[in-house]
Amino acid sequence: MAKRRLREGFTTGSAAAAGAKAGILCLAGKGLVRDVDIPLPVSGRLTIPVSEIAGNGNGCTVTVIKDAGDDPDVTHKARIKSIVRVLPEGDHGHIIINGGKGVGKVTRPGLPVPVGESAINPVPRQQITEAVREGLNETGLKGAVSVTIEVVNGEKIAKKTLNLRLGIVGGISILGTRGTVKPFSNKAYKDTITISMDVAKAGGSSTIALATGGKSERFLKEQWPDLPGKAFIQVADFFSFSLKEAAKRGFQDILYSCFFGKLVKMAQGYPCTHARKSDIDFTQLSGWCATMGMDEEKARKIATANTAREGLSIIKEEVQSDKIIHYVMEEAICSARGFAGPGPDITYYLFDFGGDLLIASHSREGGNSEKRRL
Repeated sequence: MAKRRLREGFTTGSAAAAGAKAGILCLAGKGLVRDVDIPLPVSGRLTIPVSEIAGNGNGCTVTVIKDAGDDPDVTHKARIKSIVRVLPEGDHGHIIINGGKGVGKVTRPGLPVPVGESAINPVPRQQITEAVREGLNETGLKGAVSVTIEVVNGEKIAKKTLNLRLGIVGGISILGTRGTVKPFSNKAYKDTITISMDVAKAGGSSTIALATGGKSERFLKEQWPDLPGKAFIQVADFFSFSLKEAAKRGFQDILYSCFFGKLVKMAQGYPCTHARKSDIDFTQLSGWCATMGMDEEKARKIATANTAREGLSIIKEEVQSDKIIHYVMEEAICSARGFAGPGPDITYYLFDFGGDLLIASHSREGGNSEKRRL
């Protein structure tokens, strides 16, 4: 069966821009606009359907339902409202953009939006501005314009995002650098990683704590209870990317928390540890175990293991299990050093699934390492 082509969607920024332009058209007497054509930030245009329009004197409220296409976006189907008003005073074409209910407020430095302002990023702001000006030019409507963006249940939706960790409270962010959403794109997650690092750096942190997921992050936090929450970042499978970005920002210490499966993939040099892009080489792992003194029969069991968890259970039965795990960790640190360069200190933390710390290993600036039993 042929694969179905994944459907693209549009960003919250495009939804807000479409609503804003539709509001201008409504105020100019164009009636209940069913869809609206808007400019995209980089190039091209997009026609977006309008869900609801409600006029009220010199104001109009337009609702656009965010469509993320086939991307697993938590804002998919969110109701984005653009409340558009022509102001009694102000220069023609002057546009004021604010966030209302359901749009977050920025409370920490390091984001593209200053502290105290609504979390409507610069590119969507420009996109909204251009869409409104197009509406004014097309209709001949005169005056300054205010646009307030609201998101129905935005505060609830935001709980499924990293906004609170980034210091954005009260709702979601209005985002989008290209206006459209490519399904299953990694770009959004990478952007979140780099923005989170910028927030940590702006907050004065010299240490960044990377974790492969929520559990490994939680276990690392227990080891570092005094490290600020903004210093912790879930980097998922983006091994090389995260280390390069952390080094680029000059963090002096990089902490990396993971479980055994990810550790082995890092040790084997994969820049991305996602299952679709990397498979554990159990034969190589078996060879490492043998190098560290595991008997031949058990090493063969490692070579035929089905999962990393199974491999770890075999290793933990060995008297020299600490030596074997430390060897794997040293290989992972070697890979990490290759991506991060000689600058930062790197400390790995390996946990079991119950949260027990199996081993930690520290590599000083320049590459020398030492084993740490915590």
